[in-house]
Amino acid sequence: MLQEMHFVRQPSSICNYRVNMMQPLVLWMLGMLTKRQIHKGRFTIAAKHHITIAEIYETELVDIEKAIAHYEQAADYYKGEESNSSANRCLLKVAAYAAQLEQYQKAIEIYEQVGTNTMDNPLLKYSAKEYFFKAALCHFIVDELNAKLALEKYEEMFPAFTDSRECKLVKKLLEAHEDQNCEAYTEAVKEFDSISRLDQWLTTMLLRIKKSLQGDGDGDLK
Repeated sequence: MLQEMHFVRQPSSICNYRVNMMQPLVLWMLGMLTKRQIHKGRFTIAAKHHITIAEIYETELVDIEKAIAHYEQAADYYKGEESNSSANRCLLKVAAYAAQLEQYQKAIEIYEQVGTNTMDNPLLKYSAKEYFFKAALCHFIVDELNAKLALEKYEEMFPAFTDSRECKLVKKLLEAHEDQNCEAYTEAVKEFDSISRLDQWLTTMLLRIKKSLQGDGDGDLK
């Protein structure tokens, strides 16, 4: 038995090669299934197929542009079926990737759209502050004044945002940026992180803002 197991074991490079060879076939099959569901008017199922394709592009093939395109298509189909929560989940994936690719205006529009759609929903309004926070950070990377104006707009639209830790952080960062005070910027981020741990996306955005404050920067928030 051990000899048989040794005989069938194959190098990981061969397995990876076979997996990579299978991916185009899987994508083709999913594409055909998606077209069939669209032809039958089953747009929710078609949307799920687009999400599966998007996930293959983002995790296996690492082609973020194509992943974005399929998430956007899924969102469109969900909207057509009035599955707004599912559409928003897809759009938020698009916004996160768009910001990473420095397509800030696209990210801002999505975060503002989803934030506006959720702020009046008793079950979802708590999440609205997160979306306005992320939109403000995208504004901040582009232009400090844009961030100030955006923050005022979000507070007026959604008064609960004013007392949130996210809004207070952006205000501290704006003040530190205006004063060219790198230490104050870092301290504000550390204070926020001590209560609400920063994820990779937020860390990336905050580092980009910090680099604009101190030139090339040291690549560290702490």
